[in-house]
Amino acid sequence: MIPEQFIQELLNRVDVVDVVDKSVPLKKAGANYSACCPFHNEKSPSFTVSPTKQFYHCFGCGAHGTAISFLMEFAGLSFVEAIHDLAKQVGMIVPQEARDPDRPPKKVVVGLQDVLQQAASYYKAELKKSQRAIEYLKGRGLSGQIAAKFQVGFAPAGWQSLQSVFPNYSDEVLTTAGLVVENDQGKRYDRFRDRIMFPIHNQKGEVIGFGGRVINPEDTPKYYNSPETPVFQKGHELYGLFVARRAIRDAGRVLVVEGYMDVVALAQYGIDYAVAALGTATTPFHITKLMRQTDEIVFSFDGDNAGRTAAWRAAMNALPALTDGLKLRFMFLPTSHDPDSYVREFGKEQFEVEVQNAMPLSQYIAQHLSENNALSSQEDKVKLLKDAEPILKQIKAPMLSLMLRKRIAELAQVTDAELQSLLKLPKAGGAPKRSIKRQSRSPLSLKKRFVLLALMRPNLVEERDISLVEDVAGEDVLLSEILKTCLANPTFKPAVLLHTIKGADVNLMAEIEKELHQLEESLDFTLEFDGARTQLLGGAQQFRETKLLNEVKEKPLSALTLDEREMLSKLGAK
Repeated sequence: MIPEQFIQELLNRVDVVDVVDKSVPLKKAGANYSACCPFHNEKSPSFTVSPTKQFYHCFGCGAHGTAISFLMEFAGLSFVEAIHDLAKQVGMIVPQEARDPDRPPKKVVVGLQDVLQQAASYYKAELKKSQRAIEYLKGRGLSGQIAAKFQVGFAPAGWQSLQSVFPNYSDEVLTTAGLVVENDQGKRYDRFRDRIMFPIHNQKGEVIGFGGRVINPEDTPKYYNSPETPVFQKGHELYGLFVARRAIRDAGRVLVVEGYMDVVALAQYGIDYAVAALGTATTPFHITKLMRQTDEIVFSFDGDNAGRTAAWRAAMNALPALTDGLKLRFMFLPTSHDPDSYVREFGKEQFEVEVQNAMPLSQYIAQHLSENNALSSQEDKVKLLKDAEPILKQIKAPMLSLMLRKRIAELAQVTDAELQSLLKLPKAGGAPKRSIKRQSRSPLSLKKRFVLLALMRPNLVEERDISLVEDVAGEDVLLSEILKTCLANPTFKPAVLLHTIKGADVNLMAEIEKELHQLEESLDFTLEFDGARTQLLGGAQQFRETKLLNEVKEKPLSALTLDEREMLSKLGAK
C-alpha cells in the first residue's frame, strides 16, 4: 500500500502539463494549453490542460482529471503503475507500507528490463541483416513500416548468438529473463533461434518478453513464448496493447485474436485495434485491462473445433469481470481461415463486416447451451437448466444477468421466478440506490464559487468560512469538506486538495472538478475570494435577521424583550 501522504506530495511536485505533453502534444492557449482530445475523435481542440489548477478537461466528451487519472485513462495503467511512473518522472522513490511478498525487488525488475531491451535492439538489428527473414515477412504481406511499428526482429540460428550482446553469457539474469536456457549438463544456449521475434511490451512500452515464430514450417513449435518471469505473466499481458491503445479508443472497440501474426497482419490492412493473448486463454485480468481502454471487446476465433473450444473458454473466464456497461461479442471465421489469411484474401472492408456482425455474449451463451440439445423433452430442458446454473451464478452484472435469465427461462419454458427458485439464484438487479436530492437555490452558486476560489487560494481560508457553506446534506456537505481540507493544507495545489478528500459522491466531485476547470484563469483570485466571502457574510447576516423577524412578528409588542425591540428598531432604520 502506498502512503497517502506520498501521493499528495507526488501530485504537488508533478506538472500535469508535462505528463500530458509527453503523449499528446500541447499548444499554449492563453493561460492554459490545448490539443485535440485523446479520448474521442474531434477536428478542433476542445481538450485543455491547466498548469495552475493541475487538471485536464475536455469540453467535448467531458474527460477530466489529474496527472494520475491521465496515465490510468490514456496509458491504461493501474493506479499503482501510474504512481510509480509519475514518481520516476520526478525522481521520487515510492515507499511501501507493506511490500507484496510476490512483487520482485525493484533492482531485479530494472536489471531484467535492461537485458530484455538490449535483446530487442539486437533482434531488430539482426532482421535487417537477414534477407531470408525479410523475404518471409514480405511473403506474409508485411511492410517495413509495420515491422518497425511493432519492433519485429529476428533471432539468428546460432546456439549462442546473444553472447555477442552479453559477453558475460553465464550471468543468471539472462536465464531469469528467459533469454538463455541451461540444460541438465550445464550447457547454456539461446532460447530463441532462427525465429521471427515479436517483443512483448507492458503498458508503459517496456519490453518484458518475446514471442518467436518459426520461418521453416517444419520446425516446431510454431510459436514459442518467453517463460513467466518476475516482469512477465502470460495471464496478465496482451500482445500489441501498448501499440494499439490510441486506435482502440478511436475505433471504440478492441479485437482479441489468437496470434502475433494476426495482430501485425491486421495492422498492415489498417485494422490496428487488435491484440492477442499470449499462448493462454483470455483471463479475467485481460478483460479488466481491456475494460480500461474501451467498453466493447470482440473476440475473433477460427471456426474449427479448437477455435470454438477456445471461444467458450474465453467467455467463461470473462464472466467474473463482466459489468453492465461492457459489450462482449464473438466472431467466428470460416474453418479454413484465421484473421491473417482472411484479411489478405477478402480485405479490410469485408473483415470489418464480420466484426460488426459478431455475436453478443448473451446470444452466444444461449446458443452454445442449446447447440447439442433438442429441448424436445422435459429431460432436455432440465439439462439446459443444469448447464446454465454455474454460468448464471458467476455473472454479477445485474442487467446482463436478468436478460440472460429471461432467455434461458424462455428456452426451458419456465418463468423467471421459477428459474430463480429452481437454481437458487440471487434476485436479479436489486433496489436502485437512493440518490441525494439537491435543492436548487440561489445562494448555492455563490457558495460553490467561493469554494472554487478557495481551492485556488487555500491559504486564505479561515475557520469562520466553513459555517458560510455548512449544511446537513447533499452538495453543501462536500463544499464544507473542501473548505476544511483547504484550511488543513494551505500550500496544496487544487488537484491535490480534491484528491485528499475521501468518500465524496463521485458525481458531485466530478461537477466540482469540471467547474474548477472552467474558472477564469485571468481572475485576481485573492480579490474574488474576499468579495465572495463578503457577499456570503452579508447573506448570512440577512438570513439571521429574517429568521429573528419571523420569530418576533407574531409576538405582541408588550411581550418583546429589550434586545428584540432594539433589533426591530435597527431593521426599521435600514
